[in-house]
Amino acid sequence: MKPAEIRAMSDEQLEHRLGELHGEWRDLRFQEAVGQLTATARIRQIRKDIARIHTIRTEREMQHALEAQGQAR
Repeated sequence: MKPAEIRAMSDEQLEHRLGELHGEWRDLRFQEAVGQLTATARIRQIRKDIARIHTIRTEREMQHALEAQGQAR
């Protein structure tokens, strides 16, 4: 998932996607633990997507805080 795709999503869509990724990550970790995992690269991809979503959420929070400070002055 590219950052531009993530930025195009609404906050609700980001939360939903984050939940899906965490669920898939959990399932893949379980498969790895029992020795049934075939798509080993997918774990790394999911972790990166989760990190990207968290980064963009933080950017949005910082932007909202800056806007609030600008309006308070």
